Parts: sequence; C-alpha cells; structure tokens
Amino acid sequence: SRIERLEQRGIIAGYGVRLSPDYEQGLVRAHVLLTVTPKLADKVVRSLQALPPVRTLHSVSGNFDMIVIVDAPSIRDLDSLLDQIGAMDGVERTSSSIILSTRIDR
Repeated sequence: SRIERLEQRGIIAGYGVRLSPDYEQGLVRAHVLLTVTPKLADKVVRSLQALPPVRTLHSVSGNFDMIVIVDAPSIRDLDSLLDQIGAMDGVERTSSSIILSTRIDR
C-alpha cells in the first residue's frame, strides 16, 4: 500500500526495466549526434520515437542539436539504422560513435 500511495502522490511516475548484462552484451550500442532543421525538429523527434532501436533522445546545446542512443543486434543492423536516421526529413548531419564499453552506469 505504501507504493500505491507514492504512485497516487505522483512521487512514483512509472517503472522501468533493466536488461540483463548477458542480453546487453550481445547488442551494439551507439551515440548518434544530429544536426536538424529547426522547423522540422518535432518531425524528427516523432520519426525517432517510432524506431524501436532508439533507446534515448536528448536535446543538447553545442555543435549538434540532439543525441540519440541506439541499440542494434549487429553492426549490419546498426549500419542500416544509421542510414535510416540520416535519411530522415529534417536531419541535416549525423556523427556516430559505437560504444565499446561502459565504465560507469549509475
């Protein structure tokens, strides 16, 4: 009942899933930096939201407008996903980095 009260008070807004290290070890994860056309930013967000491999999307300041964290089961799938993201209407430029290892995850 304590958890229920925390939910009702809005302290707990939802729940998440932490994937097992064995499953995650088989995935190829990458950071994709995007420069987007300002007037099409909402369209880019909706397009990215529709892609299941997109794990996280951040708006950022600096040389790029967004950082997308993606997971793919293979390099081939990641390559295809990056092509798909780069071809989206409103995406002007991308730069991607494959994550080799995670040193800290809090």
